[in-house]
Amino acid sequence: MADVLVVGAGPVGLTMALELIRHGVACRIVDRLATPSPYCRALGVSPRSLEVLEQIGVAGEMIAAGLWLRGHRVMVNGAVVAEVESGLDGVPYPFPLGLPQYATEAILEDHLARSGILVERSTALASLDQSEDRVSVRLARGDGIVEAARFSHVIGCDGAHSTVRKALGLAFDGEAYPYDFMLGDVAVELGLPHGVHLRALSIGESGMTGFLVAIPLPEPGRYRVSMLASQEPTGAEDPSSEVTHGIQAERATPSLEELQAAASAVLPDVVLSDLRWSSMFRISLRLAEHYRVGRVFIAGDAAHIHPPTGGQGMNTGIQDAYNLAWKLARVIRGGADSGLLDSYEAERRPVARGVLERTHAQTMAFAEGRVGGGKDTKLEDSQLAVGYRGGAWVQEPPSAADLPVAGDRAPDAARLRLPGLGFSQRLFELLRDPAPILLLRLPDQDAADEACAQLTGLRTLCPDLRGLGVAKAGSEIVPPPGLPVVQDAEGAFVASYGGGPTTAWLIRPDHHIGYRADLLRPDELAAYLRLGLGAR
Repeated sequence: MADVLVVGAGPVGLTMALELIRHGVACRIVDRLATPSPYCRALGVSPRSLEVLEQIGVAGEMIAAGLWLRGHRVMVNGAVVAEVESGLDGVPYPFPLGLPQYATEAILEDHLARSGILVERSTALASLDQSEDRVSVRLARGDGIVEAARFSHVIGCDGAHSTVRKALGLAFDGEAYPYDFMLGDVAVELGLPHGVHLRALSIGESGMTGFLVAIPLPEPGRYRVSMLASQEPTGAEDPSSEVTHGIQAERATPSLEELQAAASAVLPDVVLSDLRWSSMFRISLRLAEHYRVGRVFIAGDAAHIHPPTGGQGMNTGIQDAYNLAWKLARVIRGGADSGLLDSYEAERRPVARGVLERTHAQTMAFAEGRVGGGKDTKLEDSQLAVGYRGGAWVQEPPSAADLPVAGDRAPDAARLRLPGLGFSQRLFELLRDPAPILLLRLPDQDAADEACAQLTGLRTLCPDLRGLGVAKAGSEIVPPPGLPVVQDAEGAFVASYGGGPTTAWLIRPDHHIGYRADLLRPDELAAYLRLGLGAR
């Protein structure tokens, strides 16, 4: 019997299902559509999402199918005003990956099928009712059968028009931008370097009169283009009305001639051809009042929608799933205190609020022609800096001075050597097990033996707690049973985690640092395990 129902089989729902399975939780996933959407909604997979997808086991396949988005060119009134490079130094994935959403979904769904779970298509959530210990639902199938089923939890990953959010009665305050936009998949020669996208504006005395954004697709010579459908506003959306956001599939699709006319108004010499699909779309800015009601949760566009600037939408949703799945698994399988689930909204909703504020500000700057020479947003857009510092579910001593701190993403470190192996490893490879891992800096054999004894005691409270020791290059520490020890062969660990007094880092299953300390104090760490991991 499935423990969890996931509603919606877009990238967020598929990631949620894969993560639940990886953590040992049985689930079902349903989607009201008979077939996946053919539209290229999201296109960029952020460096942080690639780290998440590496843990799931699909990053390599996605990289093979996509292309690296290495930067963008900014043009104003036909003149180049900026060439912006996207890469970051010292991280596993320096660039965002360009991959159409339908390709991302296909890879995730195929991986899910290999895990034994098939998406139940043409299946809609008809009703939802929860009690203290169960969620009862009715599922309406395409063949006319209505199934009654019960689950321990339900997660709505069903987009901006979320049936789950509506069933919970959650407010989704905000409004739509008062313009229609057009999207299209076309062939076009732009003279751009490989992996570089274009942002072109035409600006008159009163501000922007048109724009063309062209993002390269993996197939050479093809771009997803977007532009204004009209310079005339359509009128502001009533904040209390039905949400208007994303692809407007029910509306007439723009013709190649209409796309060409809008593009020519910005860059007269650009020629579009070979249109494969097009659509009208709208942009809204909304945030759900809560992410959880009892045993039911929402994630992704069901919880937050905003402008596509910086490619944040799908990626924020993927990381919602990454944050929630392990916590839910610990409650369902590990007997963790259900209060741990409160941390999902506490940690993820502020992240979404920040994304809304930032993408709106970037969109307004673009609309006003303020391009080039502004703040470098590479790190923010990569989402590698997203964290939970100062939150109630992370802990560290007040005097700690090293970076990274509790709440931060745990950084990778390369060229770690496990004695006896003829090759080096990355820290992320050693942290792949979906379990909490106590990362320990070990100066000598006595410290290793003492840490192993303390780890054994802590496992009575948290049975799946793992340990990993890190020693200096050339160390002669003999790994105690149950505590592998790697050598920091070229100082990469010190470069990532600092060379100061910090001795212990508790790495959560979502690869954020939950706890750190200068000295490993079992009583203090046990208190954190109860708080941050729900251990009983």
